[in-house]
Amino acid sequence: MTKPLRILHTSDWHLGRMLHGRQRHKEFAALLNWLYETAVHHEVDILLAAGDIFDTTTPGAKTQQLYYNFLCQMAASPCRHLVVTAGNHDSPSFLSAPKELLRALNIHVIAAKAATPADEVLLLHNQQDEPEAIVCAVPFLRDRDLRSAAPGQSIEERERDLADGLRRHYAEICTVAEALQQSLPQPVPVIGMGHLFAAGGSVIEGDGSRKLYVGSLACVGADAFPPLLDYVALGHLHTPQLVQGNETRRYSGAPLVMSFAEAGKEKGICLVDFPEHEHGPQVQTLPVPVFQEIRSVRGSWPEIAEELARLRAGQGKLWLEVVHEDSELISDLREQVEQLVAGSELEVLRIRSLRPADQGLCAESEGETLAELEHEQVFLRCLVAHEIPAEQQSGLLIAYQEITHDLFADDPLAGL
Repeated sequence: MTKPLRILHTSDWHLGRMLHGRQRHKEFAALLNWLYETAVHHEVDILLAAGDIFDTTTPGAKTQQLYYNFLCQMAASPCRHLVVTAGNHDSPSFLSAPKELLRALNIHVIAAKAATPADEVLLLHNQQDEPEAIVCAVPFLRDRDLRSAAPGQSIEERERDLADGLRRHYAEICTVAEALQQSLPQPVPVIGMGHLFAAGGSVIEGDGSRKLYVGSLACVGADAFPPLLDYVALGHLHTPQLVQGNETRRYSGAPLVMSFAEAGKEKGICLVDFPEHEHGPQVQTLPVPVFQEIRSVRGSWPEIAEELARLRAGQGKLWLEVVHEDSELISDLREQVEQLVAGSELEVLRIRSLRPADQGLCAESEGETLAELEHEQVFLRCLVAHEIPAEQQSGLLIAYQEITHDLFADDPLAGL
């Protein structure tokens, strides 16, 4: 019996991301090693990484080393192909710099919109040099990739143009893929990739998923992906999910938790089989192990103290966020928390106070730095600090988004 084509769909590794100032190199090393072992164990033929490979456009030396070591591992493994596309966090120039060298290792990198649609369509071959799959490797598409700026456009018109541009791009890519499919002696699976925000997508506030465009994020529905595509591997949203309930259009989600907002959430990647004589791919989610457990402890001070005592009595190393939600003022909150965890394997990375009097432009947690905040968060805190009425804040935010968007449009790496 012929083994079905098998792919592993991943995205949003965010290599180099810190958690409140704490480096996570060991976690990322463990994740990449697990991905390699999983690909080998499940006899994966093609591994897909759908964007946001790195957390910043200028990853550090250790982060780059992790990435290239992983590529070397995969090139030497039975997995025949690795397809990497860029996300909105990635630098297109950095990611694509070694692409010609990597291509010799069957590692395919598409970091920006190609000069022609055909350059985003990959025909992959098996060990017998026979065609086994067509991959429409669409990277994150920036505003200027999708539309021509017109003076005086409203937010709604801009959003419509962006959504139409996304649909048009996938239609063009699939036209090329369909012609290629028809030229083959027998059909092969056609797999799409993308890094975007699909309509109805679910996010967790604070999970690190950045806004892609001004306004409603240029959401597109499942109908943006032509029926030719047997499976669409998406990135950007960190929670695993389907696009409008469609089993073959889905986000794998980020394999590691990106913030305390995701504490306790199960992470996964998608294993997809393409049987020769059955309709549609078969998808299963493989749970990702927890390489570093994190926990958010919330409530009044008595509730926090009780929970910390319980966790201290348990086993294993924990990174903690402590959120004081009571109206009572505790001036020595940090000192009391540190006293309770002293000598244990509990490590408190963040302490927050949600007392109304503590909100505004001030830091929400001890040790919070400007570098941890998105520029929109700073703007919103300024509005609160200057007592701007809530009904005016939405309009001011949209105007701010338009201004910063135009500032960053000439430099795709700025403001990321």
